[in-house]
Amino acid sequence: MALDSPCRILIVTEKIHPTLELLDAVRRRAHEGDVRFRLVVLNPAAAEVGLLHPERHRKAEEAERVLLAALPEVEKAAGHSVIGSVSIRHDPMDAIEATMLSEPVDELMLEVHAHPLSTWMHQDLPHRLIHFGLPTTLIGAVTSV
Repeated sequence: MALDSPCRILIVTEKIHPTLELLDAVRRRAHEGDVRFRLVVLNPAAAEVGLLHPERHRKAEEAERVLLAALPEVEKAAGHSVIGSVSIRHDPMDAIEATMLSEPVDELMLEVHAHPLSTWMHQDLPHRLIHFGLPTTLIGAVTSV
């Protein structure tokens, strides 16, 4: 990231409607400096539904309509426009990697459930993301370290 360019923050959440915790985190981070947010909502289709299955695409389209209606709330917290989309992917790691392949990311904000077994085995999302070397903010009680 260049010194004069804004910090690009990728927000990944399971929730189509922004939670108060997410809005507060965005507001706090926006007040810390020049930032731009990219919001990715995980696909709401069941994890067992394959990537090419029409159900996954239908669920993503439905969620996209809801997200577009909710996006102004996030933009108000950010103080500027926010790019938001629903991932075709259900797994947060897959959605993060897909986004990072297509655009630069300087920081991560996560609001996703952690499976208790994954934390015990150090396979939870924060541990899996360490190799990116990016600052990561965990939002809400649903994410564990």
